[in-house]
Amino acid sequence: MEKQSGSVVVRLLGSLVGYMRRFLFRFLSVGPIPHHVAFILDGNRRYARKWKMDDRMGYKMGFLALMRLMRCCHELGVKYITVYVFSIENFKRRPEEVQTVMELMLEKIEGLIKEEGILNQYGVRVVFAGNLKLLSESVRIAAEKAMRVTAHNKSLVLVVAVAYTSTDEMTHAAQECCRDKADHGSQQQLVELADVERHMYMAVAPDPEILLRTSGETRLSNFMLWQTSNSLLYSPAALWPEVGLRHLVWAVLNFQRVQPYLHKRRNHLYLSTQQ
Repeated sequence: MEKQSGSVVVRLLGSLVGYMRRFLFRFLSVGPIPHHVAFILDGNRRYARKWKMDDRMGYKMGFLALMRLMRCCHELGVKYITVYVFSIENFKRRPEEVQTVMELMLEKIEGLIKEEGILNQYGVRVVFAGNLKLLSESVRIAAEKAMRVTAHNKSLVLVVAVAYTSTDEMTHAAQECCRDKADHGSQQQLVELADVERHMYMAVAPDPEILLRTSGETRLSNFMLWQTSNSLLYSPAALWPEVGLRHLVWAVLNFQRVQPYLHKRRNHLYLSTQQ
């Protein structure tokens, strides 16, 4: 009897929290809602040390934080989420740490595929962006499968930046532009801005309006340098596994405050490139 009454209370509290969250999002939607929010997932290992866990558990808690934020972003009306999961520079870490991250990545990708119903329920399309040939074969195959089975979803695009740096992205785009010119025997050898942007790893999504990096860090760490010149940078002190609804709400409120200026600046830069 006590168990039944306890479960009823839990369900009621869950319904109340859900109602309050939807009411809050309706209030926020009076103002402009960002189309694209990018996250640098900083602090998984520090969170593990803080709570005397091993690093693997810290990364698992970070994955749960991502799932919470993905749900909130979907309910708020955000159309694109990009998460910086693993930099090319991270391959320089201790081999056992890199191996742990690769194993966790494989586990979570396979978990996403198994939970295809949830992804379809929210209409989430998963895209992996970066130099994927640097990944282990098992992780790369799993990533390709996740992209394939979610390709038909349209409500929300989750871009996972893995084996990624902006310098590698820009180098890749420049090389592809030159290769295109050579392959098609183009008489027009000048590389245009549109050519470069078309070959970016991040071409799947518009430039982010908000870039959120946890742990209080304000460095971009070679992430989306091309795309974030007009983005709001928000750096809460919370470690990544601790980030939640309140941080997302505060970021959106700050974005709404400066959005007229950012919009004006974006238009000015766009017009200058057309001259």
